[in-house]
Amino acid sequence: MSMEFSSVQEALEKKEGKFRLRGWVYRHRVTKNAVFMLLRDATGVIQCVFKPDNPDFEKASELYIESSVIIEGEVKPDERAPGGAEMKAGSLQVISRGEPFPITKDQSTEFLMDIRHLSIRSQRITKAMLAREKMMKYFREFFEQEGVHEVFPPVFTVAGAEGGAELFEVPYFGKKVYLSQSAQLYLEALIFSLEKVYSLTPSFRAEKSHTSKHLTEYWHLEAEMAFWDQEKNMEFQECMVSYVCQKMAENDKALLEYFGRKPSDLKKVEPPFHRMSYDEAVAELQKKGLEIEYGEDPGAPHEEALTKGLDKPLFLHSFPEDMKAFYMQPDENNPGKVKAADMLAPEGHGEIIGGSERIWKKDLLEEKIRKFGLNPNDYKWYVDLREYGSVPHSGFGLGTERMLKWVLNLPHIRDVVPFPRTVNRYYP
Repeated sequence: MSMEFSSVQEALEKKEGKFRLRGWVYRHRVTKNAVFMLLRDATGVIQCVFKPDNPDFEKASELYIESSVIIEGEVKPDERAPGGAEMKAGSLQVISRGEPFPITKDQSTEFLMDIRHLSIRSQRITKAMLAREKMMKYFREFFEQEGVHEVFPPVFTVAGAEGGAELFEVPYFGKKVYLSQSAQLYLEALIFSLEKVYSLTPSFRAEKSHTSKHLTEYWHLEAEMAFWDQEKNMEFQECMVSYVCQKMAENDKALLEYFGRKPSDLKKVEPPFHRMSYDEAVAELQKKGLEIEYGEDPGAPHEEALTKGLDKPLFLHSFPEDMKAFYMQPDENNPGKVKAADMLAPEGHGEIIGGSERIWKKDLLEEKIRKFGLNPNDYKWYVDLREYGSVPHSGFGLGTERMLKWVLNLPHIRDVVPFPRTVNRYYP
């Protein structure tokens, strides 16, 4: 009777003994004296060696990259091998030899994106997905510890939380609806029963932005809290981001180091974070010689300049009222400004969170809806929330892909998404 299957990770950890492994051929090299095969599964990569006296030597020689196989053999320590151990193969069962794999060394980014369904098998993307799984686990841990309830809002909406022309319109049984830009408005409705809520949902933005941090579809982590002001909102955000960074630095060193990120970098991400008002930022940027007019939203070069040399994020706060969304609470102590803040990650990664105190009085909300040229009928239900027992409240939205891009210090957001959706990319 054959032995049970083990994972590559188990074999590498024990470094000695007989194992039965299954997975895919990651690398393959044939010489007169041996076939050197790197076998991968979801847990790692191990080198397997077939000698000429092995009955399966010829079969092993004829395999392709990504052939699926079962290998039985003896694992022994070997410092020269990946993971510090090597398997002397005893038997080989070919599940599927397949065809020659179309991905070879030095392929173009566009080609790799066109066959993303195959290129996601790379170790780099695999490890990015594992890091993402860990990161989301820590976010959920933090919310649970803070008594914030996970909820599940809709993706079809009748209006956008942000308004404007960045909505994807969808036909809906003879009518039209939109794909959600944000779950915020629905989360605000749920605070009146659960008080503190969060959701993780896909959001869609029809922004024609060709940058290293923009997606048209992304996973949005959003939260809303009853009775909270903007100051408490910001304190929660920095504690949350710090919690995730500390956990990854402590528990996931190997993943971080694979991408060249030093765990000690993330250890420095502790509250309080840096703060700068919008007015101060514009003055600072103009002083540095960057072009920006008052009332202009800072772009990537501005965000990079503002965070240069910092080892933890910066809150950019107190924006002019006309720059931000209709639902943001005006600052009574700072006329013309709203109680809002964007969290900018250092090292040029830019905005990862946008948050604000929300307007909670009906008359002011109706006034802002008209001022922003929105259709009051689309927001009637949202205004209703201010009619029955309204309370001050605040919330935020975090782009999980942007967060991971910063945590791993990767150059492009497509590096942390299995199937990126951008202005010119919707296949496969």
